[in-house]
Amino acid sequence: MLGYRREGAMKVRIEIDCTAEEARAFLGMPDLRAAHEAMARGVEERVGEAMKAFDAEALAKIWMPGGLEGFEAMRKAFGDAFGKDTGGRRE
Repeated sequence: MLGYRREGAMKVRIEIDCTAEEARAFLGMPDLRAAHEAMARGVEERVGEAMKAFDAEALAKIWMPGGLEGFEAMRKAFGDAFGKDTGGRRE
């Protein structure tokens, strides 16, 4: 039964000081370091390839089709919608 305590029961706490590698060896768990390193290298290579194809200017054009004018229009729209001066200028 949950929460049931017998009369005279003891609570025992055991603390083991070891590294993760020592714990894995003691418990018979496999060493996955080589697989982890291979996976990390693969991820690093894919990120590197993706960064080569990254074009910040094209991304900015997609997000802000009107360039700085589009950004200014968006700032003004937010300012008008929330009734706050967001740009420090008054028109």
